[in-house]
Amino acid sequence: MLHLLTLADWTAPQVEAALKLAQAIKTDPAAYATTLQRRTLLMIFEKPSLRTRLSFETGMTQMGGHAIYYDTRTSPLGSGKESLADTAQTFSRYVDIAMARLFKHSDLEELAGYATIPVINALTEKAHPCQILADLLTIKEKKGTLKGLKLAYLGDSNNNVTHSLLVGCALTGMHIAVGCPDAAAYAPQPEVVERAQHIAGSTGATIEITAAAKRAATEADIVYTDSWMSYHVPSSELDERVARLMPYQVNEELMQCAKPAAIFMNCLPALRGYEQTAAVIDGPQSVVFDQAENRLHAQKAVLVTLLQQADRHAGATPHG
Repeated sequence: MLHLLTLADWTAPQVEAALKLAQAIKTDPAAYATTLQRRTLLMIFEKPSLRTRLSFETGMTQMGGHAIYYDTRTSPLGSGKESLADTAQTFSRYVDIAMARLFKHSDLEELAGYATIPVINALTEKAHPCQILADLLTIKEKKGTLKGLKLAYLGDSNNNVTHSLLVGCALTGMHIAVGCPDAAAYAPQPEVVERAQHIAGSTGATIEITAAAKRAATEADIVYTDSWMSYHVPSSELDERVARLMPYQVNEELMQCAKPAAIFMNCLPALRGYEQTAAVIDGPQSVVFDQAENRLHAQKAVLVTLLQQADRHAGATPHG
């Protein structure tokens, strides 16, 4: 069964095909208005959401399907009265595909391990593949290509977005420079960097981790940042994190290090005056709302890809 738990689960050709399909769906949505007719998506939410829920549910509706919102806070799963294994085996009998937005990646892996339908990672502490597919779609729209571009990521880098960007850039031949404090609490996890470097060896991408913000941003085609206070970070750490991360704020001075035609990205939500200034995120180089819109189109492509693969698998599997 083909899932999407991290981008490393997919090959470079699979990512390329998904982006091509996303662009086709975005260009001519009417052609896909019945593609998922009579299909049901289960949406499991342990973490709060704006873009994720709206884009997945809208995507299913626009392609003729249906989505069920399942809040673990009001369910047997969230109360600990139902195991992950039993939950996965049960929902596999009811719905065609599932997505989950969870705190622990290991829980997602357990769900996928017991499910007999495709499972999509809609965000865990380890990875955010759907976001990065939307990002890659946005970059390709704005720049016409991916291979050979340079993406600079600034700020807290021990998070799901940075980890998925490292792999996504490596798969598509994009160079990535991560600017962050030289401390384990703020740097990408070594095993993710190692995995991305392994992939980059076959695509020509380069990967750099540096404590120098301006070095990371120099000659970048894309400048990217994310929240300094991820969902798992307690509010008591705000002052300390701001002090450590303020040198990596994306402001007008830092943007001048990038190429004149560079675009600015943030996966949202964003706090003006923290990870970026208002002048940057609300300025002419910002594409953050195009980026947000593309969650819809990229996730439609993921849904279609996984369900078509599941159909082929079912057709090839003997029954009885």
